[in-house]
Amino acid sequence: MADSNHTGTSFFLTGLPGLEAVHKWLSIPLCAMYVAALAGNSLILWVVRSEPSLHQPMYYFLSMLAMTDLGLSASTLPTMLSIYILGVREVALDVCLAQLFFIHTFSIMESSVLLAMAFDRFVAISKPLHYGTMLTSPRIARLGLAIVVRSIGLHIPAPIMLKQLPYCRTRLLSHSYCLHPDVMKLACADTHINSVYGLFVVLSTLGVDSVLIVLSYGLILQTVLSIASKAERLKALNTCVSHICAVLLFYTPMIGLSMIHRFGRRASPSSHVLLSYLHFLTPPVLNPVVYTIKTRQIRLRMLHLFRSDGTNIRDAQDR
Repeated sequence: MADSNHTGTSFFLTGLPGLEAVHKWLSIPLCAMYVAALAGNSLILWVVRSEPSLHQPMYYFLSMLAMTDLGLSASTLPTMLSIYILGVREVALDVCLAQLFFIHTFSIMESSVLLAMAFDRFVAISKPLHYGTMLTSPRIARLGLAIVVRSIGLHIPAPIMLKQLPYCRTRLLSHSYCLHPDVMKLACADTHINSVYGLFVVLSTLGVDSVLIVLSYGLILQTVLSIASKAERLKALNTCVSHICAVLLFYTPMIGLSMIHRFGRRASPSSHVLLSYLHFLTPPVLNPVVYTIKTRQIRLRMLHLFRSDGTNIRDAQDR
Protein backbone atom coordinates (compact mmCIF):
# COMPACT_ATOMS: atom_id res chain seq x y z
CA MET A 1 0.00 0.00 0.00
CA ALA A 2 1.38 3.43 -0.93
CA ASP A 3 1.20 6.75 0.83
CA SER A 4 -0.82 9.44 -0.88
CA ASN A 5 1.78 12.05 0.07
CA HIS A 6 5.25 12.19 1.56
CA THR A 7 4.35 13.79 4.87
CA GLY A 8 6.10 11.82 7.60
CA THR A 9 7.68 9.36 5.15
CA SER A 10 10.79 7.74 6.57
CA PHE A 11 13.03 4.73 6.04
CA PHE A 12 14.77 2.30 8.37
CA LEU A 13 18.48 1.64 7.88
CA THR A 14 20.29 -1.65 8.53
CA GLY A 15 23.42 -2.31 10.56
CA LEU A 16 25.23 -5.65 10.48
CA PRO A 17 22.39 -8.23 10.62
CA GLY A 18 22.51 -10.53 13.64
CA LEU A 19 24.98 -8.35 15.52
CA GLU A 20 22.57 -5.77 16.92
CA ALA A 21 23.58 -6.66 20.50
CA VAL A 22 27.19 -5.57 19.89
CA HIS A 23 26.54 -2.49 17.76
CA LYS A 24 28.01 -0.20 20.43
CA TRP A 25 31.22 -2.24 20.44
CA LEU A 26 31.33 -2.19 16.64
CA SER A 27 31.11 1.60 16.80
CA ILE A 28 34.67 1.69 18.21
CA PRO A 29 36.48 0.38 15.09
CA LEU A 30 34.07 2.29 12.85
CA CYS A 31 34.78 5.56 14.67
CA ALA A 32 38.51 4.78 14.49
CA MET A 33 38.19 4.37 10.71
CA TYR A 34 36.41 7.71 10.36
CA VAL A 35 38.99 9.48 12.53
CA ALA A 36 41.80 7.91 10.48
CA ALA A 37 40.11 8.94 7.20
CA LEU A 38 39.50 12.53 8.32
CA ALA A 39 42.96 12.93 9.87
CA GLY A 40 44.85 11.22 7.04
CA ASN A 41 43.22 13.13 4.20
CA SER A 42 43.40 16.45 6.07
CA LEU A 43 47.09 15.82 6.66
CA ILE A 44 47.64 15.10 2.94
CA LEU A 45 45.95 18.41 2.06
CA TRP A 46 48.04 20.31 4.63
CA VAL A 47 51.32 18.76 3.45
CA VAL A 48 50.65 19.52 -0.23
CA ARG A 49 49.56 23.08 0.58
CA SER A 50 52.49 23.86 2.89
CA GLU A 51 55.31 22.28 0.88
CA PRO A 52 56.25 24.32 -2.25
CA SER A 53 58.08 21.36 -3.83
CA LEU A 54 54.75 19.49 -3.94
CA HIS A 55 53.00 22.18 -6.01
CA GLN A 56 53.01 19.90 -9.06
CA PRO A 57 50.21 18.29 -11.13
CA MET A 58 50.52 14.87 -9.48
CA TYR A 59 50.04 16.34 -6.00
CA TYR A 60 47.21 18.63 -7.10
CA PHE A 61 45.34 15.52 -8.24
CA LEU A 62 46.23 13.83 -4.95
CA SER A 63 44.68 16.81 -3.14
CA MET A 64 41.51 16.37 -5.22
CA LEU A 65 41.41 12.70 -4.21
CA ALA A 66 41.84 13.64 -0.54
CA MET A 67 39.01 16.22 -0.71
CA THR A 68 36.76 13.66 -2.41
CA ASP A 69 37.54 11.08 0.28
CA LEU A 70 36.72 13.63 2.97
CA GLY A 71 33.38 14.32 1.28
CA LEU A 72 32.59 10.62 0.95
CA SER A 73 33.41 9.99 4.62
CA ALA A 74 31.30 12.95 5.73
CA SER A 75 28.37 11.67 3.61
CA THR A 76 28.19 8.24 5.26
CA LEU A 77 29.19 9.34 8.78
CA PRO A 78 25.84 10.69 10.15
CA THR A 79 23.72 7.56 9.66
CA MET A 80 26.56 5.18 10.59
CA LEU A 81 27.02 6.91 13.94
CA SER A 82 23.25 7.11 14.40
CA ILE A 83 22.89 3.33 13.99
CA TYR A 84 25.92 2.09 15.91
CA ILE A 85 26.19 4.65 18.72
CA LEU A 86 22.67 6.01 19.23
CA GLY A 87 20.75 2.96 18.03
CA VAL A 88 18.54 5.17 15.84
CA ARG A 89 17.76 3.54 12.50
CA GLU A 90 14.96 5.77 11.21
CA VAL A 91 15.80 8.46 8.67
CA ALA A 92 13.41 10.96 7.08
CA LEU A 93 12.81 10.88 3.32
CA ASP A 94 14.40 14.28 2.62
CA VAL A 95 17.47 13.46 4.72
CA CYS A 96 17.76 10.10 2.95
CA LEU A 97 17.56 11.70 -0.51
CA ALA A 98 20.16 14.30 0.45
CA GLN A 99 22.50 11.58 1.70
CA LEU A 100 22.20 9.41 -1.40
CA PHE A 101 22.84 12.48 -3.57
CA PHE A 102 26.10 13.28 -1.77
CA ILE A 103 27.26 9.65 -1.55
CA HIS A 104 26.77 9.01 -5.27
CA THR A 105 28.15 12.43 -6.22
CA PHE A 106 31.39 11.94 -4.28
CA SER A 107 31.69 8.37 -5.61
CA ILE A 108 31.59 9.65 -9.18
CA MET A 109 34.02 12.42 -8.26
CA GLU A 110 36.46 9.82 -6.92
CA SER A 111 36.19 7.78 -10.10
CA SER A 112 36.76 10.92 -12.19
CA VAL A 113 39.79 11.95 -10.12
CA LEU A 114 41.29 8.46 -10.48
CA LEU A 115 40.86 8.78 -14.25
CA ALA A 116 42.56 12.20 -14.20
CA MET A 117 45.43 10.71 -12.18
CA ALA A 118 45.78 7.90 -14.74
CA PHE A 119 46.08 10.53 -17.48
CA ASP A 120 48.66 12.36 -15.35
CA ARG A 121 50.78 9.18 -15.09
CA PHE A 122 50.41 8.58 -18.85
CA VAL A 123 51.66 12.07 -19.71
CA ALA A 124 54.50 11.90 -17.13
CA ILE A 125 55.79 8.59 -18.53
CA SER A 126 54.98 8.86 -22.24
CA LYS A 127 55.63 12.60 -22.77
CA PRO A 128 57.94 13.71 -19.92
CA LEU A 129 59.31 16.71 -21.85
CA HIS A 130 55.79 18.12 -22.35
CA TYR A 131 54.49 17.26 -18.86
CA GLY A 132 54.81 20.79 -17.44
CA THR A 133 53.32 22.47 -20.51
CA MET A 134 50.39 20.05 -20.91
CA LEU A 135 49.30 19.94 -17.27
CA THR A 136 49.45 23.57 -16.23
CA SER A 137 47.74 24.85 -13.08
CA PRO A 138 44.88 26.58 -15.00
CA ARG A 139 44.17 23.39 -16.97
CA ILE A 140 44.14 21.31 -13.78
CA ALA A 141 41.75 23.82 -12.18
CA ARG A 142 39.43 23.61 -15.21
CA LEU A 143 39.61 19.82 -15.10
CA GLY A 144 38.70 19.87 -11.40
CA LEU A 145 35.74 22.15 -12.13
CA ALA A 146 34.60 19.83 -14.93
CA ILE A 147 34.73 16.86 -12.53
CA VAL A 148 32.56 18.70 -10.00
CA VAL A 149 30.02 19.87 -12.60
CA ARG A 150 29.82 16.40 -14.17
CA SER A 151 29.30 14.65 -10.82
CA ILE A 152 26.71 17.09 -9.47
CA GLY A 153 24.87 17.57 -12.77
CA LEU A 154 24.35 13.86 -13.38
CA HIS A 155 22.97 13.24 -9.88
CA ILE A 156 20.60 16.18 -9.43
CA PRO A 157 17.71 14.39 -11.24
CA ALA A 158 17.96 11.20 -9.11
CA PRO A 159 16.62 12.54 -5.78
CA ILE A 160 14.07 14.69 -7.61
CA MET A 161 12.64 11.62 -9.39
CA LEU A 162 12.70 9.54 -6.19
CA LYS A 163 10.86 12.33 -4.36
CA GLN A 164 7.91 11.94 -6.75
CA LEU A 165 7.41 8.24 -6.04
CA PRO A 166 4.95 6.78 -3.51
CA TYR A 167 6.54 4.34 -1.04
CA CYS A 168 5.16 1.13 0.44
CA ARG A 169 4.63 0.56 4.13
CA THR A 170 7.69 -1.71 4.31
CA ARG A 171 10.55 0.76 4.22
CA LEU A 172 13.53 -1.29 5.41
CA LEU A 173 16.73 -0.46 3.53
CA SER A 174 19.48 -3.05 3.16
CA HIS A 175 22.40 -0.73 3.98
CA SER A 176 23.53 1.63 6.75
CA TYR A 177 23.07 4.64 4.47
CA CYS A 178 20.73 5.60 1.65
CA LEU A 179 21.67 4.47 -1.85
CA HIS A 180 19.70 5.06 -5.06
CA PRO A 181 18.93 1.41 -5.99
CA ASP A 182 18.03 0.59 -2.39
CA VAL A 183 15.49 3.43 -2.04
CA MET A 184 14.09 2.84 -5.54
CA LYS A 185 13.20 -0.80 -4.71
CA LEU A 186 10.82 0.36 -1.95
CA ALA A 187 8.63 2.41 -4.28
CA CYS A 188 5.05 1.26 -4.93
CA ALA A 189 5.09 2.48 -8.52
CA ASP A 190 6.74 1.86 -11.87
CA THR A 191 10.45 2.69 -11.47
CA HIS A 192 11.51 1.82 -15.01
CA ILE A 193 12.59 5.41 -15.81
CA ASN A 194 14.53 5.69 -12.54
CA SER A 195 16.23 2.36 -13.21
CA VAL A 196 17.21 3.29 -16.77
CA TYR A 197 18.52 6.68 -15.66
CA GLY A 198 20.54 5.08 -12.83
CA LEU A 199 22.05 2.58 -15.27
CA PHE A 200 22.88 5.41 -17.70
CA VAL A 201 24.70 7.36 -14.96
CA VAL A 202 26.68 4.31 -13.84
CA LEU A 203 27.72 3.31 -17.38
CA SER A 204 28.56 6.87 -18.49
CA THR A 205 30.71 7.54 -15.41
CA LEU A 206 32.07 4.51 -13.57
CA GLY A 207 31.90 2.33 -16.69
CA VAL A 208 33.60 4.80 -19.02
CA ASP A 209 36.13 5.86 -16.38
CA SER A 210 37.22 2.29 -15.64
CA VAL A 211 37.66 1.50 -19.36
CA LEU A 212 39.73 4.66 -19.90
CA ILE A 213 41.88 3.89 -16.84
CA VAL A 214 42.64 0.41 -18.22
CA LEU A 215 43.37 1.93 -21.64
CA SER A 216 45.73 4.49 -20.04
CA TYR A 217 47.69 1.74 -18.34
CA GLY A 218 47.84 -0.23 -21.57
CA LEU A 219 49.50 2.78 -23.21
CA ILE A 220 51.76 3.30 -20.18
CA LEU A 221 52.85 -0.35 -20.31
CA GLN A 222 53.56 -0.03 -24.04
CA THR A 223 55.77 3.00 -23.36
CA VAL A 224 57.56 1.36 -20.44
CA LEU A 225 58.36 -1.78 -22.42
CA SER A 226 60.03 0.39 -25.07
CA ILE A 227 62.52 1.75 -22.51
CA ALA A 228 65.89 0.04 -22.92
CA SER A 229 67.11 0.24 -19.31
CA LYS A 230 65.56 -2.20 -16.84
CA ALA A 231 66.21 0.21 -13.97
CA GLU A 232 64.40 3.00 -15.81
CA ARG A 233 61.46 0.69 -16.56
CA LEU A 234 61.12 -0.21 -12.88
CA LYS A 235 61.44 3.44 -11.89
CA ALA A 236 58.65 4.43 -14.28
CA LEU A 237 56.35 1.64 -13.10
CA ASN A 238 57.06 2.47 -9.45
CA THR A 239 55.51 5.93 -9.93
CA CYS A 240 52.20 4.18 -10.78
CA VAL A 241 52.01 1.81 -7.79
CA SER A 242 50.15 4.22 -5.49
CA HIS A 243 47.58 5.04 -8.14
CA ILE A 244 47.03 1.37 -9.03
CA CYS A 245 46.41 0.62 -5.33
CA ALA A 246 43.89 3.49 -5.14
CA VAL A 247 42.08 2.19 -8.25
CA LEU A 248 41.91 -1.35 -6.84
CA LEU A 249 40.68 -0.09 -3.46
CA PHE A 250 37.86 1.81 -5.15
CA TYR A 251 36.74 -0.53 -7.93
CA THR A 252 37.24 -4.04 -6.46
CA PRO A 253 34.59 -3.84 -3.68
CA MET A 254 32.24 -2.02 -6.06
CA ILE A 255 32.50 -4.83 -8.63
CA GLY A 256 31.97 -7.43 -5.89
CA LEU A 257 28.92 -5.56 -4.60
CA SER A 258 27.47 -5.32 -8.12
CA MET A 259 28.01 -9.05 -8.71
CA ILE A 260 26.23 -9.94 -5.46
CA HIS A 261 23.30 -7.65 -6.32
CA ARG A 262 22.97 -9.20 -9.78
CA PHE A 263 23.78 -12.88 -9.20
CA GLY A 264 24.12 -13.55 -5.46
CA ARG A 265 20.47 -13.83 -4.53
CA ARG A 266 21.34 -16.45 -1.91
CA ALA A 267 24.13 -14.38 -0.39
CA SER A 268 23.65 -13.41 3.23
CA PRO A 269 22.54 -9.84 4.03
CA SER A 270 25.79 -9.40 5.98
CA SER A 271 27.83 -9.82 2.78
CA HIS A 272 25.97 -6.91 1.16
CA VAL A 273 26.60 -4.67 4.16
CA LEU A 274 30.27 -5.64 4.57
CA LEU A 275 31.07 -5.12 0.89
CA SER A 276 29.37 -1.72 0.97
CA TYR A 277 31.52 -0.82 4.00
CA LEU A 278 34.63 -1.91 2.09
CA HIS A 279 33.59 0.19 -0.90
CA PHE A 280 32.69 3.41 0.95
CA LEU A 281 34.86 3.29 4.09
CA THR A 282 38.13 1.62 3.06
CA PRO A 283 39.43 3.95 0.29
CA PRO A 284 39.27 7.14 2.43
CA VAL A 285 41.20 5.33 5.18
CA LEU A 286 43.85 3.58 3.08
CA ASN A 287 44.50 6.09 0.27
CA PRO A 288 46.48 8.48 2.54
CA VAL A 289 48.42 5.51 3.96
CA VAL A 290 49.32 4.19 0.50
CA TYR A 291 50.42 7.58 -0.82
CA THR A 292 52.41 8.36 2.33
CA ILE A 293 54.27 5.04 2.15
CA LYS A 294 54.93 5.14 -1.61
CA THR A 295 55.55 8.87 -2.15
CA ARG A 296 58.94 9.91 -0.84
CA GLN A 297 58.29 13.67 -0.77
CA ILE A 298 55.12 13.30 1.30
CA ARG A 299 56.75 10.78 3.62
CA LEU A 300 59.73 13.05 4.27
CA ARG A 301 57.50 16.07 4.88
CA MET A 302 55.39 14.15 7.40
CA LEU A 303 58.49 12.80 9.16
CA HIS A 304 59.82 16.34 9.35
CA LEU A 305 56.49 17.52 10.79
CA PHE A 306 56.41 14.87 13.53
CA ARG A 307 60.09 15.30 14.35
CA SER A 308 59.59 19.06 14.67
CA ASP A 309 56.63 18.48 16.99
CA GLY A 310 58.67 16.04 19.05
CA THR A 311 61.55 18.52 19.30
CA ASN A 312 59.19 21.32 20.35
CA ILE A 313 57.66 19.10 23.05
CA ARG A 314 61.09 18.15 24.41
CA ASP A 315 62.21 21.80 24.40
CA ALA A 316 59.09 22.76 26.33
CA GLN A 317 59.73 20.00 28.90
CA ASP A 318 63.37 21.11 29.29
CA ARG A 319 62.23 24.64 30.09
